[in-house]
Amino acid sequence: MVDWIILAGISLVSITFAVQWLLPRRRIRAADFGLSLSSSLDDAVFLFDGDTLISHSDIALAGLDCVNDWHDLRRMLQRDFPAFPETPDAVRAEGSLTISAIDCTVEREVVCEWIDGIVRVQLRDVAGKDPKPRDHNDPIRLVMDRAPYPVWLLDHSGTVRWCNAAYVSLVRKARGPDADLTAPLFPARVDEVPLGRKTRMSITAGDGNAKLWFDLTHVEHEQGHLFYAVDINAIVEAEIAQRKFVQTMTKTFAQLSIGLAIFDRNRQLALFNPALIDLTTLPPDFLSCRPSLSGFFDRLRDQHMMPEPKNYRSWRRQMNDLLEAAQDGNYQETWSLPSGSVYSVSGRPHPDGAVAFLFEDITAEITLTRRFRSEMDLMQSILDKLADAIIVFADDGSLAFTNYAYQLLWGESDEAGFEPVTVLDITRQWQEHCLATPVLGEIRDFVEMRDNRAEWSAEIQMRNGMHLTCTASPIQNGATIVRFTAIDRVGTENKMSKISA
Repeated sequence: MVDWIILAGISLVSITFAVQWLLPRRRIRAADFGLSLSSSLDDAVFLFDGDTLISHSDIALAGLDCVNDWHDLRRMLQRDFPAFPETPDAVRAEGSLTISAIDCTVEREVVCEWIDGIVRVQLRDVAGKDPKPRDHNDPIRLVMDRAPYPVWLLDHSGTVRWCNAAYVSLVRKARGPDADLTAPLFPARVDEVPLGRKTRMSITAGDGNAKLWFDLTHVEHEQGHLFYAVDINAIVEAEIAQRKFVQTMTKTFAQLSIGLAIFDRNRQLALFNPALIDLTTLPPDFLSCRPSLSGFFDRLRDQHMMPEPKNYRSWRRQMNDLLEAAQDGNYQETWSLPSGSVYSVSGRPHPDGAVAFLFEDITAEITLTRRFRSEMDLMQSILDKLADAIIVFADDGSLAFTNYAYQLLWGESDEAGFEPVTVLDITRQWQEHCLATPVLGEIRDFVEMRDNRAEWSAEIQMRNGMHLTCTASPIQNGATIVRFTAIDRVGTENKMSKISA
């Protein structure tokens, strides 16, 4: 019985081995590219024989349109993977290709493999996996993905082949979240951005009103053209603000009657107003050419619009001194021109080493001042011819002026008559020469009064025995004139003669 059991077991084992031997064997190679591999359960896998799709994984077409051949798949992948080969021959030539997404934020990649005439295309998720080395055709990606400024690679056909995260963010800001990254954000013509120097360009933001400004740098690359963009919006806004400020200041300066000439740190004319043309008679085209400081004053000298120097060398030294004084902010001078005009010229320092010169025509003021002084001299000479002693007080009670007879009578000099003294000081001086009298206090009160003032007279006696009639009269603008007349004219004339002698 035991022998039969042993024989039956041996027979069963033999039959099992025989069946296994007779069954068709699976190709071991299939384990390298089978669709049911554990590594590809969550990835889309396509198998191509030439251009024809022969098989795909269950999730390969999820969310995609119908794919029948290689060109259909390339059309589906070209937006995110513009480097996907145009034909399977490129995969055959390389053997294996790993293609990264143009958007570095897309954590997927495409792997193409050539396996015994069959092309296997796998879309796999790279999130959480160890990063693999990039191929030699994409050497800058690892370095530039985290760059704070946009960088992109434009191929020879004018399509964006690669870009970094900053470029992706900029495209989505300008064109929306679903924008095509392969379409160049900036002008596609490469010759618009010359090699070796920065080129300022702008793009329009999503709302169509705001502009974003960048400095573009163009570098040649073996796969096309590499571009760098630097955000200069702050610089452009500052330039616009400065330009508006200059325009505002120019409009303001245009209304001034004072000529303005501002020279920059290089001593070239940077800004002038129309009044400068009127005052200096310099032609506008000359001023618009931004002459130098020395050229500007040379032209003024040629136009006889500044005092003629005795010799040119001393005049040149004077101009150097003028510039140094203007830099310190203490240059102030009055120019009497050969034409008879009088200009007030001042220099003022400006920020960043600039210097501003102000030209003001003060001919009318000088003429008025001279005329006023002439009239004052005439009036003083007339008062000096009068026999009565006269003193005038201003509305605030200060001494305005006196005549020669007053100075003789009270012993005051001409210089003392114009000192800023008050009516209180004057009456105290009179008190020293007069006997005690309330008239002097009444004069003081009358000078300080503002209302109900009428002319009045009183008699006072000096210590030398002379009797005087003192007359106080109000005049315009609150001023007061006080006149002293001698009562005994014969005696007074003799005493006046003795005083004169």
